[in-house]
Amino acid sequence: IILQAQAWGSVGEQQTLQPAVAQLKHQLAKLNTEKMADKHTIKFTADSGFNSEVNLEFMAQSGFDTYIADNQFRKRNPLFKASETYETEQEKRRLKRSKGKPRLFTSDDFHYDEATQTCRCPAGNAMWRSGVNVNSHNQQYTRFCGYLKDCKVCPLQQQCMRKPPIKTGRQVQFINNKSRKKLSYVDKMKVKIDSPIGRRQYSKRLGCIEPVFGNITVNKGMNKLTLRGQTKVNAQWQLYCLVHNIEKLQNTMH
Repeated sequence: IILQAQAWGSVGEQQTLQPAVAQLKHQLAKLNTEKMADKHTIKFTADSGFNSEVNLEFMAQSGFDTYIADNQFRKRNPLFKASETYETEQEKRRLKRSKGKPRLFTSDDFHYDEATQTCRCPAGNAMWRSGVNVNSHNQQYTRFCGYLKDCKVCPLQQQCMRKPPIKTGRQVQFINNKSRKKLSYVDKMKVKIDSPIGRRQYSKRLGCIEPVFGNITVNKGMNKLTLRGQTKVNAQWQLYCLVHNIEKLQNTMH
């Protein structure tokens, strides 16, 4: 079902992500159901055309569980054993020692905003600040803890916690100095989307996203726009999307 559709009239697509997400949130608010109200249950995927530092930082603050591929995503897939970018010897040794288990998330994989003193986990869930200026090993830390209700049902739990949470969620702390190494949002997304859960979630695009374009362009014959002007083009595109939704709802009722 298409919830947000618009013809933007721009050459690139990177700048369309943020306004599209804003409109999507507006649509979800209109539905006003308990499931839709919890944004953390929503899996948001986008192809490599939307992958940028700015967009990933925006999505990290959106509350959606986001998976956006980069240009090298396919080449890093372990299935490509003949690829030159296949796992290095060091990574192969690590996988052998860990019996094939993925690398656990470290504090570098969490989205920590030092200015606002907020933190989100790799799954996009907000964490609460459990300590400020915590002294440990002659260093001062800011500590965050995940909400237990989020950690218990998190799809990334096996890559984030050594044992299933019982009393508290995942805890993470950050050194209170500017020399702390900061990974970019692009690097953090690579770790998340390369995980088994990340690849599984992103692969669902083949079954739920791509068929929408196939239905409209092939079955409905809308392989090119026949009007001029953004207003008319937008109306034509949204009419086709409306027909697609009506057809989906009719088939579901049967």
